Amino acid sequence: MTPARTSPRRSRTLRGQESRAGLVLISPTLVITLVVVIVPMAWAIMLAFQDARLINIRYTGLLGNHTLGNFAYVLSEPGFWGSLATTLVYTVAGTALSIGGGLVAALALRGGFRGRTLVRASILLPYVAPVVAATFVWEVMLDPRYGIANVLGTRLLGWDAPVAFLTQAEGTFLGVDVPLALLTVIAFEAWRYFPFAFLFILARLQALPRDLDEAALVDGATPVQRFAHVTLPQLGRVIALLAVLRFVFTFNKFDDVYLLTGGAAGTEVVSVRVYNLLTARGDIGASAAQALVLAVVLVVFLTIYLRFFAKEGP
Repeated sequence: MTPARTSPRRSRTLRGQESRAGLVLISPTLVITLVVVIVPMAWAIMLAFQDARLINIRYTGLLGNHTLGNFAYVLSEPGFWGSLATTLVYTVAGTALSIGGGLVAALALRGGFRGRTLVRASILLPYVAPVVAATFVWEVMLDPRYGIANVLGTRLLGWDAPVAFLTQAEGTFLGVDVPLALLTVIAFEAWRYFPFAFLFILARLQALPRDLDEAALVDGATPVQRFAHVTLPQLGRVIALLAVLRFVFTFNKFDDVYLLTGGAAGTEVVSVRVYNLLTARGDIGASAAQALVLAVVLVVFLTIYLRFFAKEGP
């Protein structure tokens, strides 16, 4: 028997029905994306090119007096480039330390032992805890008057005086001046977000085949050699993905730094600077311009990373 053939007109009708059904299914996502992402982004871009302030924001429209003065003002401010450098140091160091901590924790908890589930769950506490609670605990812990860190330091480690970790811009460590407050917020970033890397890396470790590791063990490879030549290459893509995600999240981080130091003592990242510019001066146009510059810088760094460092494996 000859199979029935579908006419071209009927085929076009079926394709049209499928297209309309697909559009109906994705329309809620499109509407949410439009309202939550596209419209605010477009509005922020338009404000960046207008002389918009809190006192005249109600009169700002789509076709206002556009100008590049906001960008000239932002880029010529002496503190902008310093805050951008602080942001890059904070982002790179926080990303590297959080991924490194997650890798160490995942390797340590990879095997089976009694109470493994409880230990793994406790690892997630810094990540799932509310940021306000986490920063408050650190502020109390590092307080120069009654914080446990200074109590232990002065009594057991021989510190001459308590250290104001969150309000002291510079400190001396082994005879070298270091940005103390900045290192403190970087340590908080690494502590709070290493469980994020821990989850990704542990999931990949659980999926690795045991054959290669066992073969290397039979050949007499040391644990360091097995990690460097067998385990780490298989974690490359996960670590690359984590590097991109954590870089983006940390580069735009605001709440951690603001709650810990308020951007003082050499910890003013660009996101905190945007907030201070908006609230202290009420200059919406300059704030939007600075946020747009921050977005452009982030896109440039991600483009460089994806172009030169995130090459696909074989």
